[in-house]
Amino acid sequence: MILNGLFMASILPVSWVQESGDFNDILISAAISSNLGALTWFLTRKTKRDLSKRDGYLVVTFGWVILGLTGAVPFLLNGAISNIPSAIFETISGYTTTGASILNDIESLPAGLMLWRSMTQWIGGMGIIVLTIALLPLFGVGGVELFMAEAPGPSSGKIHPKITDTAKRLWIIYVLFTACETALLKLAGMSWLDAVNHSFTTMSTGGFSTKNASIAAFNSPQIEYIITGFMLIGGINFSMLYFIVKGVFHKVISNEEFKTYLSIVLIFTIAIMGTLIVTTEHGLEKSFRYAVFQVVTIVTTTGFSTANYATWAPFAYMLIILLMFTGGSAGSTSGGLKILRHLIVLKNGYIEFKRLLHPRGVIPLRINRKSVEQKTVYNILAFFIIYLFTLVCGALVLTAFGHDILTSVGASIACLGNIGPGIGGVDPTHNFSVFSNGAQVFLSFLMLLGRLELFTVLIILTPAFWRNV
Repeated sequence: MILNGLFMASILPVSWVQESGDFNDILISAAISSNLGALTWFLTRKTKRDLSKRDGYLVVTFGWVILGLTGAVPFLLNGAISNIPSAIFETISGYTTTGASILNDIESLPAGLMLWRSMTQWIGGMGIIVLTIALLPLFGVGGVELFMAEAPGPSSGKIHPKITDTAKRLWIIYVLFTACETALLKLAGMSWLDAVNHSFTTMSTGGFSTKNASIAAFNSPQIEYIITGFMLIGGINFSMLYFIVKGVFHKVISNEEFKTYLSIVLIFTIAIMGTLIVTTEHGLEKSFRYAVFQVVTIVTTTGFSTANYATWAPFAYMLIILLMFTGGSAGSTSGGLKILRHLIVLKNGYIEFKRLLHPRGVIPLRINRKSVEQKTVYNILAFFIIYLFTLVCGALVLTAFGHDILTSVGASIACLGNIGPGIGGVDPTHNFSVFSNGAQVFLSFLMLLGRLELFTVLIILTPAFWRNV
């Protein structure tokens, strides 16, 4: 809460210079968040400092809930979003880097709130918990349990033996790439404010834009290519980005997930580009630009748009829907199922065929020439089953709120996968304002589930978690 308040306070100069009329709202919100955090720290400063794994799950889950609540205060005080469930939805969508929005006129937001909305995604992209890990040693608290709860999926590998050093290196890379994109977008014709906003939401693979028509509003091939490139970077395992920055290219080139990630982008781009060339009058360059942008924005779960894929030929539209179940690399800012999980499931299926032919053979499952433990495989298979079950349940609940099947399925996919746009009534030309307060709260829960990869949240809802506490 203290950090959240400091991030809010950091945008006060922008609000002051732009005279956007939201200075007092942001100032009061920053004070509320920081003072609540300081009070909580003061009241608990003498308590036991050792964190167990169970504590890690609780801190991360409730930490994200509290972020959503305190982060919504500026919108409510200003009146830009007067409805509490809607303000929480917009804020949770930011922190979880989903990019789903209930705002019908984004461009009417004051400059300060616009930047805060984008900053929630930038904070959530790398994870406020990872940032906290770097600071926890100052208070005598270890951060390994928080890191494990923040990234409970397949291990992305430690860059450095010390978890705090890992967190610091990740944030340095994150800040550097954000600064580079800001400069390039400014050179391409964006204003400084638009460039900063879009850099925040690109590197976080979040997808909030300052324009109602998203990136299409700029009508600039240069801007589209720059954002495509940085979305692609955002979907890469940050360990790989670290090796790229350090010039250790052999580790990147030999990484199976990295190669699969680029292959998926290439294959789907070519397929959709070919379809657009045949079925539209866009021409080669425009077809390629539309195809690669939509493929990258969906596979990385960013959610920007330059075209409405719902109007494309059924084949291209179906390919986009398939990409919604892909996700970026493990250890990236992307949401979704993650490519590494797909790799392990597919390899496990192939190995099962080989085991049927050679029942006495010992055939290990390897990723990057390292054996994957069987318990990891079981964990990933369980994740797939729970993910699909949650997705179906989510769609079922939304139909109970009175929404049509296609919109309900699309919203469930978009929120659980942290994608942003979906299908049906939540395609790129629509938003989530059609959902009632109850449905928005439920969708906020789905976004939180997806961002923390199911287990972190669901485990605290089980009776076993609370036994012998």
